[in-house]
Amino acid sequence: MRRVVFDQFGEVDVLRLDTAGSNPQPGVDEVCVRVSGAGLNPIDWKTRRGLGFAAKQIEDQLPWTPGYDVAGEVVSVGEQVTTLAPGDRVMGMVGFPVRGGGYADYVLAKSDELAIVPEELDLVSAGALPLAALTAWQALFEVADLAPGQKILIHAGAGGVGHFAVQFARVRGAHVIATASSDNRDFLAELGVHEVIDYHTTDFTEECYGLDVVLDLVGGDTGKRSLHTLSEHGVLVTIPTASADDIITAAEGLGLRAHGMVVRSDVFHLDEIAELIEDGDVRVHVDRVFPISEVAEAHRLLEAGHVRGKLVLDCRDPD
Repeated sequence: MRRVVFDQFGEVDVLRLDTAGSNPQPGVDEVCVRVSGAGLNPIDWKTRRGLGFAAKQIEDQLPWTPGYDVAGEVVSVGEQVTTLAPGDRVMGMVGFPVRGGGYADYVLAKSDELAIVPEELDLVSAGALPLAALTAWQALFEVADLAPGQKILIHAGAGGVGHFAVQFARVRGAHVIATASSDNRDFLAELGVHEVIDYHTTDFTEECYGLDVVLDLVGGDTGKRSLHTLSEHGVLVTIPTASADDIITAAEGLGLRAHGMVVRSDVFHLDEIAELIEDGDVRVHVDRVFPISEVAEAHRLLEAGHVRGKLVLDCRDPD
């Protein structure tokens, strides 16, 4: 069995490929998945560096295998699992936030963490979907309660969470504005974004006002400034946890609403997202695929930011 581990927090050089050990055996309510694609998310590099809430929970459990996004084929199931069978093509956000384990060629998951992959989606690309898509879905439809006809601003619209969020908002019938670099203008237009604001050249606070919803995927000063674009009854949802409390406090001072959130695994939401993919209403954009042996290079690119869509590790055995 191959898996990526780190024995201590630090830079990308703490990541190593471990080939020791046998394939895991599922417990009574678990599923063993042969991983094809493992998605990379910002929480991965932050945890590797010892930052954020996940790092605090695993600091006494090193060595640890990162990765929460997987897609692959069911190999075996526990005796109490009735919803999945060997050979099923599945995807899910697994082991969040403590267990992890996605950067490997085999992973154990709870059966209720896994959804069937649409036939339209290959298994490597499907590994890019769960965490980012669930974050976008839950932020828009559970926390913000986005409704048809509303006007929404989505920061970093071309990124992992952002490129799902702009599509979900469009499908819901919202008027979608996104901030991005000029290089991503055409990409976002293809996804159905109505207005793209180049954050390098334009101050979004001068272009946006009376908004119903802001989805803040940047945090910090961007989140605080975004409060001034809201209508009296608007709501801001901020995803980066490090600055969420400050933004919420600033909103309260202005008599406005702002909320932070932490994504959770939800197979029913994944099923709804899979239907949108099947219908051709939503697509997954994978910027680059790295073999699992090049995980350090993948983390360098991830940490540098400005990825269009998602990065994925190809965990399939090259032999």
